[in-house]
Amino acid sequence: MDFDPATLTFDAVGLIPVIAQDAASHEVLMMAWMNAQAVARTLETGRVTYWSRSRQAFWVKGETSGHIQELIEMRLDCDRDCLLVLVRQTGPACHTGRRTCFYTAVQGGVEVELMSPADG
Repeated sequence: MDFDPATLTFDAVGLIPVIAQDAASHEVLMMAWMNAQAVARTLETGRVTYWSRSRQAFWVKGETSGHIQELIEMRLDCDRDCLLVLVRQTGPACHTGRRTCFYTAVQGGVEVELMSPADG
């Protein structure tokens, strides 16, 4: 069956949350948003393309930083309202220079930084 992005469940402003996961290590790298056109562009080009809510523009991961996400596989959740993209990440995924955006843990009610930008 051919995939049609229009079959996804987008929110009221036409966006769907996307979790990026490293295809080799399975580490969760980041969360961002896509609209139907970003989903289609990602599938067509193999370069993960998000929708920037702050800039109201497409954002091809790594276009300016060189820290690209090459699409390995796109998965849909059971409700079709969230996507998982398995990627080959080049360089850090986080804009802070860390490997993952999830670098802060809450341990015993205290925030703990798990990695510094140099660790990314």
